[in-house]
Amino acid sequence: MGAVVEVKYFNNFVLKKTIGSNAQPLWNGSMGIPSDKTGFPVVSSGTTQDENWAIEESRIRGGYNNTSTGYGAKAYLVEEEPNGYIRFNALIYSGIYNSRTGINDTNVFSVGQDISKATDPANGSIQRLYAEDTNLNIFQENKVSRALIDKDAIYSAEGQGTVTSSRQVIGVIQPLGGKYGISKNPESFAVYGYNKYFSDKNNNVILRLSNGGLNEISSLGMRDYFRDELNNLDIAGQPGFIKGGWDLYNSQYVVSTQENTVYKSSAEYNTLSFDDTVQGWTSFYTYRPDQLFSLRNNFYTVRDTKIWKHYSTTVNRGTFYGNAGKSNVTFIFNPEPTRSKYFKTIKYEGNNGWEVESYYSDQTGQDPTVTPAGNWHTLTDQGLSIKSYLGGEYVFNPAGGAPVTRANYAGTLGTTEPALPRYHAGFDRKENSYVANLVNNTPAMQGEIIFGDNISGLKGFYLTVKVSTDAVTNVGGEKQLFSVGTNYEMNNGY
Repeated sequence: MGAVVEVKYFNNFVLKKTIGSNAQPLWNGSMGIPSDKTGFPVVSSGTTQDENWAIEESRIRGGYNNTSTGYGAKAYLVEEEPNGYIRFNALIYSGIYNSRTGINDTNVFSVGQDISKATDPANGSIQRLYAEDTNLNIFQENKVSRALIDKDAIYSAEGQGTVTSSRQVIGVIQPLGGKYGISKNPESFAVYGYNKYFSDKNNNVILRLSNGGLNEISSLGMRDYFRDELNNLDIAGQPGFIKGGWDLYNSQYVVSTQENTVYKSSAEYNTLSFDDTVQGWTSFYTYRPDQLFSLRNNFYTVRDTKIWKHYSTTVNRGTFYGNAGKSNVTFIFNPEPTRSKYFKTIKYEGNNGWEVESYYSDQTGQDPTVTPAGNWHTLTDQGLSIKSYLGGEYVFNPAGGAPVTRANYAGTLGTTEPALPRYHAGFDRKENSYVANLVNNTPAMQGEIIFGDNISGLKGFYLTVKVSTDAVTNVGGEKQLFSVGTNYEMNNGY
């Protein structure tokens, strides 16, 4: 398709096109347009070729009938392949811009000066730049470097560097220690103070860059999680997203790993936060942001072209993007891990309005074999066939046939039957603590004399408890949880 260019005076411009090895003016506005289009390139169909045309000023200052400028004594270099290409590992800078003096050379790229700097192409393309004081942080796919701005470094014979003033805009590029980069996820970058946070999907880690260098913060209790989460983020070759941002209100780095919806309409996601003060990952969230940013001590996210303010007191707590949900915390009680115990009670300190969703002890029994897939692991003892039960305890069945199995030990906080008041459902408040007995509701196993709700407590090596906010007490209000504990006794027998 041809380009339409509006010009003020026709005799002030020259229309040009380079054909093969010839570079010549094809049309000068002062001569008029030849009716037979002589000199215009013609394609095989007989129509005029209308791409790659150039228009230039032919008179000084572009004024009407001003002094015309010719080509003069200039040397023209004709390249065999004049196509442009992208240097994915290089930087280039233009002239300066000064609003006070009216200097604007942002479109000036002088070929007489060294205005480019290149990083090692083996480390991949440059994905992100961040200027910090008089240094420029360069994030490649597989490397993080730092370049000097408006200064250079001179190294002695002993290898000691001395920083000196220089007219050079970008000085020496200094690679940082560690084979880490930002992969192809510049959207994971966030900064606060001297700390920069970002992800490296190629190495399945989350990193923090500070004055002390690069630190792998994903290894602080979440190494296995991020190894699996980032490694499985792509779907059918379609890369996922790692959105990152700094929560200025809560002083945390928030990162959201999101599968791409191109091949999976119900794409999964996980949003969680890292806190420098505790050196750990503090919470998972139920919202999926498109963008994250902070402004004037407030934290905002963008979802479906709408901006949402977090930590707002005008809506119910636990409401994200108009959808309300519960807050929950999962604890694992594991005192003296090598000994079996009876966990008898559960208690917590905090506001009213917390409930226990579930608690269970460790699983017992044998798991089915993996190979061949779908088959149960079979043992033969005393002439009887014993088949294991996934997540349960295998037992003999003297009557023959299918074996008797039981699931892992589980419990419930009492019962809802009003006729049984001794099974009080819920917590009792005592000395500003909320306490409840753990009642066993595990199905009976053969040979047990007392089982189920006749037993107070759960047997096992550890106890997993999940507590959450309820839906009736101070809905949408603040609910604090300070501590959760349990009372247990050692199990000296089986």
